Amino acid sequence: MENKSVNACKLSIVVPVYRSALILPRLVEQIAAEMRQAGLAENFELLLVNDASPDNSWQVIRSLAQDNPFIKGITLRRNFGQHNAIMAGLNHVRGDFIVLMDDDLQHPPQAIANMVRALSEGYDVCYTKYLNRQHAAWKKLGSQFNDWVATRLLNKPKGLYLSSFKAIRKDIADEIIKYNGPYAYVDGLILDTTRSITTIDIEHQARDEGEGNYNLRRSLSLWLKMATSFSVVPLRLATLMGFTLAALSAVMIIFVIVQKILHPELPAGWASLIATVLFIGGMQTVFIGLIGEYLGRAYLKLNHKPQFVIGSTTWTGTKQNDQAGI
Repeated sequence: MENKSVNACKLSIVVPVYRSALILPRLVEQIAAEMRQAGLAENFELLLVNDASPDNSWQVIRSLAQDNPFIKGITLRRNFGQHNAIMAGLNHVRGDFIVLMDDDLQHPPQAIANMVRALSEGYDVCYTKYLNRQHAAWKKLGSQFNDWVATRLLNKPKGLYLSSFKAIRKDIADEIIKYNGPYAYVDGLILDTTRSITTIDIEHQARDEGEGNYNLRRSLSLWLKMATSFSVVPLRLATLMGFTLAALSAVMIIFVIVQKILHPELPAGWASLIATVLFIGGMQTVFIGLIGEYLGRAYLKLNHKPQFVIGSTTWTGTKQNDQAGI
């Protein structure tokens, strides 16, 4: 009965592509083989979204689309980032269930059938949890920090790992793409939409070619997007710190006055005064910058900064074209 429920579905797989020209043929081959084994060969589409990759990824996608009718290729006019590229793909999916995965073969296609089966059981979202992460130590530490922050800022269920390899139902995707802001964060949008979430364990595979595209700068940018686009907790923290510093300043003023009354011979504390001024000034600068980040994002959204801009696709007509294979 389980196999029948899986086979009866229509599946869309969305893969953002960046610097993966050499990997894509193997990725397509492995996904196609797994779909045949799972009985989904006639009921799936693979959307490859080229995020303005500087190599010849778009040429490879076009070639693969000519040979494989289940492939739909999209290329963006400039680099918008992984999550924005995913949003571009979600705007063109037609499957009942959607799988989001990376282009580096670290996400095993063999897990797709189990993810789809979890959604068939009634869950809205299925995340994957790595049993043996093939990432550098700094990435693992950064992921732990991101998990800690997401738990507090996004009210993420404790213990849920926000993997980039996940599956969602079509109605959840329809809610997600209603967000038209320029700073998309897919996991934040998912957590804003539903709490019907499950997880499955997978083996994290080593990257076949090259190095990962997420360096420290991109990771910090993603964290800042999560912190300032989907939560007001940092602003509340700034308010709390303001009250705390004000209270601490009042206590220090009382202390200085009492000390001066009891010991009039004590000289004025130049060093402590400078330290206090620098500390308060530094905190003020940090939180003014934080408020500016919020205002800047609101300003760009009001001015309709695009979430993504599609350059061309491998099919013609509207997104309901029948060439995709489902």
